[in-house]
Amino acid sequence: MPVLHQLVAGFRRGDAISNEALLIRDLCAAHGLASDIACLRPFASPRDVRLTRDLATLERDVRPDDIALLHLSTGGACNRIFRKLPCRKVILYHNITPPWFFERLDPATAQRLADGLADAASLRDVDASVWADSAFNASELRAMGYADPKVFPLLVDDSLGTGRPAPERAARLSEHTLANILFVGRLAPNKRHDRLISVFGCYQRHCNPDSRLVIVGGSGGAEAYKTLLLGDVYLWAAKNVVFTDFVGEADLRACYATASAFVCMSDHEGFCAPLLEAMAWHVPVFAWAAGAVPETLDGAGVLFEPGTQPKVMAETIHRVLSDPALREAVVKKQDERLARFRARDAWAELRAMLGV
Repeated sequence: MPVLHQLVAGFRRGDAISNEALLIRDLCAAHGLASDIACLRPFASPRDVRLTRDLATLERDVRPDDIALLHLSTGGACNRIFRKLPCRKVILYHNITPPWFFERLDPATAQRLADGLADAASLRDVDASVWADSAFNASELRAMGYADPKVFPLLVDDSLGTGRPAPERAARLSEHTLANILFVGRLAPNKRHDRLISVFGCYQRHCNPDSRLVIVGGSGGAEAYKTLLLGDVYLWAAKNVVFTDFVGEADLRACYATASAFVCMSDHEGFCAPLLEAMAWHVPVFAWAAGAVPETLDGAGVLFEPGTQPKVMAETIHRVLSDPALREAVVKKQDERLARFRARDAWAELRAMLGV
């Protein structure tokens, strides 16, 4: 029986790719297929390193009938090691953010992303099955010259939308009965927190002064970008803006459980797992129609076409949140979308695509 070795450039529970690697590992284990997660030690979170094996030793242990699945999301040594492995290969493309988003604020990240795009293009020479986690990402692969990428949508934990929120975080976010506008995603220029702050500024100023903006996401390496965002908060004279940085699972549950709305203004997403997380917590979703976001929502939530002005978006959010029937209709469509997503037979899909 082969072993499925999953290669990740970095590993940290709470990260979408790391979470999917764990779900694939557990799905395989439940059906008798051994699987592990390989990551270079410097790029695995110390708290979670025990969940991985050292990628540096994988080449010596892999067998010809094993399968190496590369979660392709950036450049680096992970891609080079994958190329050399003497076994069957699969590439699962999670999208690589265009480098130009980072060129001014974080040249090092821009270079790493440029290297990742170069790696993605060069991996066309490798004899591998090629998958993408969205049709949007598959279209990017075709543009790189890949002939027939298959779509294997991101796996979602069945427990999503359940579990006990962290009581202290939930209490803090429930103070003063403010309406919490939530976004979850690392601080990165492509996610357009600046646009989010402008929408919230309009919402707080013109629609609901009793509101709070909760921005959840790691800020490591994004200090310059965060400084600009704090300047935007000042320019809008926005009050009650909370940057939480990266949070654990219970704290994240508290953020969703206390949210009045989830607002995503991102310009580029290859899937955007937090959209599904918000739907699982029955939080109305409002999103900029860019990248894979319309595909992930699939008719649910409220989409804003590019060019929509912040005040119009703020007024739309207010209208939905202040009308119980309208809010219920939005949430109902989201529940239906999530039910369709959960109805897939993930093991049958994975087994057929792996050929095991």
